[in-house]
Amino acid sequence: MDFNDSTQEARFREEVSAWLNDNVPSAKEMDGLDYLQKAKLWQKRKYDAGWACIRWPAEYGGRNASPIEQVIWNQEESKHDTPESIFVIGHGMCAPTMMSWASDDQKKRYLPKLASGEEVWCQLFSEPAGGSDLAALRTKAEKDGDDWVINGQKIWTSGAHYSDFGVLVVRTDPTAQKHQGLSYFFIDMKSPGIEIKPIKQISGSSNFNEVYFSDLRVPDAQRLGEIGQGWQVALTTLMNERAAIGGGGGGVNFDSVFDLARKVNKNGRPAIEDSQVRAKLADWYVQESGLKFAGYRSMTALSKGEIPGPENSIGKLVGAPKQQDMASFALDLLEASGSIWDENFSESNGLFQATFMASPGGRIAGGTDEVMANIIAERVLGMPQDMRADKGIPFTEIPTAQKP
Repeated sequence: MDFNDSTQEARFREEVSAWLNDNVPSAKEMDGLDYLQKAKLWQKRKYDAGWACIRWPAEYGGRNASPIEQVIWNQEESKHDTPESIFVIGHGMCAPTMMSWASDDQKKRYLPKLASGEEVWCQLFSEPAGGSDLAALRTKAEKDGDDWVINGQKIWTSGAHYSDFGVLVVRTDPTAQKHQGLSYFFIDMKSPGIEIKPIKQISGSSNFNEVYFSDLRVPDAQRLGEIGQGWQVALTTLMNERAAIGGGGGGVNFDSVFDLARKVNKNGRPAIEDSQVRAKLADWYVQESGLKFAGYRSMTALSKGEIPGPENSIGKLVGAPKQQDMASFALDLLEASGSIWDENFSESNGLFQATFMASPGGRIAGGTDEVMANIIAERVLGMPQDMRADKGIPFTEIPTAQKP
């Protein structure tokens, strides 16, 4: 494991740092803009200067950067107060899928506008009856001439309400085995036949949505992969989703909880002096250090041109519950004042309350704790796969819950 930049990497880091110092939008520039406008302004500025999606090929808006250069860019950008990105799904999941499966003309049409932030994309995968089992989806598509007619429902679709396009997995052959009867499309989110209903979250936000399809017509030209090859295309998206979401960023971390423990009192003394508090902090410090060094291992692999393996799932399996536990513990330390959630009055501008409300979703998005544990068990530790009662039979013959 190598913790040091090479000479070339150090020069690149200096170049990135200098550009960011001169170009991160000021508070004055951001004044009066909503979060969409802020995100698009920053993305377009990066794009115009050649710093957007730097790992992409130059003809699609990138600069053919190496994986480790992307890591360096991310590290340097994180040091600045930049607008919250709305492009994680489009850049991190949809674009790699388009690069792998779309035609050359489609790549030239859609990828540059994705890189510049002009167009926003979403991912339409999860369904109410499927849970974490994507292949159990029921949204169906039927061929009608050169089009497909789609009916069904997706749920938990982040950003659907402001997206221009989306990627969609549907069932085109219900008589085939569960994973074999699927096909994959990209769609215009402004098309007739699409209804989007935001879901109110416990955090007060409405970042994700229910999406209904009623006789939505999609040209066959917008199919990615062959008919029935949707699961293979979806795996491209899912593999990139692991890397895009990772262990979660932002919110409560060890340093914020450590500082709080030094600031507040417990039984008339600083909480940091309490043995139980110190034990908790020690556990989280070890976990956070482990995640950091696991990340360095991935960075070293990238620097050598290697591809990190399924062990990256460890980051999410450990990181998401850790963040939830730390936020809950911080609210306990705050006692009654922890129940007040107001950016103007709450400790750390409501950081602990906001993280506490949002963190359960982090244990679901991009794969639940259970899915991550299975990936690690089967693909890292080499343990036997789970038993699958639906293996080898047509989707229409899979038993479903029946009303008594």
